Amino acid sequence: MNSSSSSLKPDVTLSLTLPACPSPLDQGIKPEERGVKLIQLLLTCAKHASSGNLHRADECLREITQLSSVTGDSMQRLAAHFASALAIRLVKRWPGLYKALNPPKQGPDQARPHFTKAFPYLGFSYAIVARTLLRLVTGEPVLHIIDLGCCDPKFWVPILRSFSTLPNETPHLKVTCIHEKKQVLDKLGRKLVKEAEAQNMPFQFNPININLRDLTIDMLKVRSGEALALISVLSLHVLLAEDDRVEAHFGAKKSESVKECKQMGQFLAMLRSISPKLFFLVEQEADHNLNRLVDRFVEGLHYYSAVFDSIDVTFGSKDIEERLILEEMFGREIEHIVANEGLEREERHERYARWMVRFGRAGFKPVQLWVNPMEDAKQMVKAYGKDGYKIVNEKASLMICWYDRPLYAVSAWTC
Repeated sequence: MNSSSSSLKPDVTLSLTLPACPSPLDQGIKPEERGVKLIQLLLTCAKHASSGNLHRADECLREITQLSSVTGDSMQRLAAHFASALAIRLVKRWPGLYKALNPPKQGPDQARPHFTKAFPYLGFSYAIVARTLLRLVTGEPVLHIIDLGCCDPKFWVPILRSFSTLPNETPHLKVTCIHEKKQVLDKLGRKLVKEAEAQNMPFQFNPININLRDLTIDMLKVRSGEALALISVLSLHVLLAEDDRVEAHFGAKKSESVKECKQMGQFLAMLRSISPKLFFLVEQEADHNLNRLVDRFVEGLHYYSAVFDSIDVTFGSKDIEERLILEEMFGREIEHIVANEGLEREERHERYARWMVRFGRAGFKPVQLWVNPMEDAKQMVKAYGKDGYKIVNEKASLMICWYDRPLYAVSAWTC
């Protein structure tokens, strides 16, 4: 084979491309009928993909792509992302082909600002954590807060400003942030040092450029006499990833039991050993850590349909580019849930009830988030100015909901 011919790749990239507009075959179908048809096709396709029936799965994908579109209604856009994830799962049977067709994608750090701006989910979570933190650590001379991967200036800058306005003497604030990307830590560090100087408050920043899996106690630089608080915002679930490919293939149907995860158990035990006064956890309120593809596929459809509906209300027909960036971020989550198995599958979201079991096993106890939380929560929702969002108080956690569908859970723990 000569060099010119070897440089050419087969023209098959369209099979992994999200459809930009509906097919002519979609004309004349009512949205409700199309939505039902798409759900039926997606579930059927998931079953064929799980059993390895590539021919039948391909037939389903052909029909789905004719009815779905990244520029259509919320169900069409959702179907496009789930179909893409199923296609990627099938193509990954040929690793060389998959790598050749899988270009680098925009990371979540680029999408996070749009997410914070467009939805109240993170804003609510940040406010809940900040208010509880202020109520429970006031009067401590030295406060050490460890951020397990969020590193968002929109959380940290208001925290510093809140501490600077305390009626008593401002505590010495020590912030440790853990993140895989050094540029994220550098950017956050500069902002926080500048803010602390402007507020004339004693401040220390300790960046740790590492993956959570590789974190050790020594890196945290915990000192005697510090009031210690831990914060994990949409970060902890990655530690649930394990090599469970055999269970995924032969596993039983969905179970309510909480399966053991050695990595998570050891991590929580390590953090319990440094006796934190508070441990805040913000996680997706979903059941995506299930062995069987079909089970988590169904759960994913329920969960992300609510997410995409809320996107519709937020953006309407404007800011299409910003909406696409956000939906691409959620699309990567869907891809992880559907296309990956074993250690590759990091998006293993679990419901708060399962986190209760895991934290309980590690020796943690739940903490009330703040005095009269529901009244404050109502004011927060009202201030956001859009219908559909609400906060529900449930079992020592606050569920941030889109109508009646809980999407994110905020909880606090102590030793």
